[in-house]
Amino acid sequence: MSERGDHRRETIEAILDEALVSHIGFAVDGQPYVIPTLHARAGDRVYFHGSAGSRTIRALAAGAQICLTATLLDGVVLARSAVHQSVNYRSVMVFGRAEAVVDAERKRLAIEAFSERLIPGRWREVRAPTEKELKSIHVLSLPLDEASAKLRTGGPKDDEEDYSREGWAGVIPIATVAGEPQPDERLASGAEPSQAVLAWRPDGGRHRPDADGPGAGPHAK
Repeated sequence: MSERGDHRRETIEAILDEALVSHIGFAVDGQPYVIPTLHARAGDRVYFHGSAGSRTIRALAAGAQICLTATLLDGVVLARSAVHQSVNYRSVMVFGRAEAVVDAERKRLAIEAFSERLIPGRWREVRAPTEKELKSIHVLSLPLDEASAKLRTGGPKDDEEDYSREGWAGVIPIATVAGEPQPDERLASGAEPSQAVLAWRPDGGRHRPDADGPGAGPHAK
């Protein structure tokens, strides 16, 4: 629905920055593929990476037309009629051709962006990649030149005659929560989670659009 569209760069960037996983759609010799991947945004580009030996990564680096999508699910919308039940969500679609990052320093900075995207502050706590490791990884970047967002917030939008029906209607909020850090079985003796690890939140502490209640925001199925 066109009313859900949002082309503002700040909206697009906020969704990409909160989503941990995106999906990349492309076709090779007429065969369509959609693969999940981790991504990180830096400036006006989205970065993703994979093994240098991956057929998928090689195809993308060769200039295949792709569509990267990221979606955040915020709630289940229960209406009074079956056809008006929906979900609250935020999503982004980015179209274009990926470019291979070949410069070693740019590649290192991209890997740092991935690390910081997962856990802010983590890059200072881990070993930096070696030259051999950097060579084994293909890093690709996708410009945000062709990108748009779509969002749905608020409660159900029922037909007027259904508002008098008995039965509950509303929104069940959905949130990803972090559990207690679980230590690796080979953890060095005495090692404790850092403040960066303990403070991590799935949404990075960002404001959710329906945080003020199920009635917040525009109503649209």
